[in-house]
Amino acid sequence: MNKLFAFVAGTLLTLSCNAQNVSEQTKGNTDAKEPSVVYMTKDISPEAIVKLYKALGREATGKVAIKISTGEPGGHNYLQPALIKDFVDLTKGTIVECNTAYNGRRYSSVDHLKAAEEHGFTAIADVDIMDSDGEVKIPVENGKHLKYDIVGSHYPDYDFTVILSHFKGHAMGGFGGAVKNMSIGIASGNGKMYIHSAGATETRENGWKAAKQDDFLESMAEAAKAVADHCGDNIIYISVANNLSVDCDCDSHPADPQMHDIGVLASLDPIALDKACTDLVRSSDDHGKVHLIERIDSRHGMHTLDYGEEIGLGSQNYNIINLD
Repeated sequence: MNKLFAFVAGTLLTLSCNAQNVSEQTKGNTDAKEPSVVYMTKDISPEAIVKLYKALGREATGKVAIKISTGEPGGHNYLQPALIKDFVDLTKGTIVECNTAYNGRRYSSVDHLKAAEEHGFTAIADVDIMDSDGEVKIPVENGKHLKYDIVGSHYPDYDFTVILSHFKGHAMGGFGGAVKNMSIGIASGNGKMYIHSAGATETRENGWKAAKQDDFLESMAEAAKAVADHCGDNIIYISVANNLSVDCDCDSHPADPQMHDIGVLASLDPIALDKACTDLVRSSDDHGKVHLIERIDSRHGMHTLDYGEEIGLGSQNYNIINLD
């Protein structure tokens, strides 16, 4: 018998479920009534990431894209190469990124690749700036804001996608996790502007255009759904909840974390994974959590998950399986 730990109204409850039911849940059928499964360990180590990957039961095969944030130069909270190296080696993955919509060291492919080198990522794997040769569009089904998702032209060359995220706060989205990493992260520089403007502009060259907040959050969910639909079953989600700054790794001068690390989580459902991370922040006994919670709520960040669930990206109903 496996023990499942579910967060209900902020309280940790212990449930039990047989192994066959757990296996069925991990297939990622978000239309089913059964809650999605989120695996977790408090151990933040290379071994832990590999352990969670194996627990998911979905092997990364073919040409594997590992989407991380290589971090803006000057920042220091991004996932360290030493932490992810064993997993990258095991999957024979390529670290993938796309250029930014804002002016900075990662606006151009040449500078972006140099930043990845400075942060040590080129020493552990090939790094592909996927929009270095242009961009392509992938469908958004029944989008309220977006007609399509504009991604790096190299992205369709990959057979399998790993959304390997650093969970933390975000100045615009409230928090950055799996949904943000697969939407904004896989979008090209122009595609990022398309999401931020909720479909108003397809180019970053004409300056920043910000949409109404909820429209932006909904656009992130729509772009993430486009990636999930593109991948089918060839995608997994792993989030490392450490260095819990209120600021994103795209910030060159992020605030230092004011609460303790939580652990590593993984799921086949990006909505469940992000919801579990935010619930763990809220249920923490660390008084420093108030800063991150304020950042999330002041940006209406949970609306991303509400809308993502509405459009079928995943479910906020989940069980946690603690692997410690």
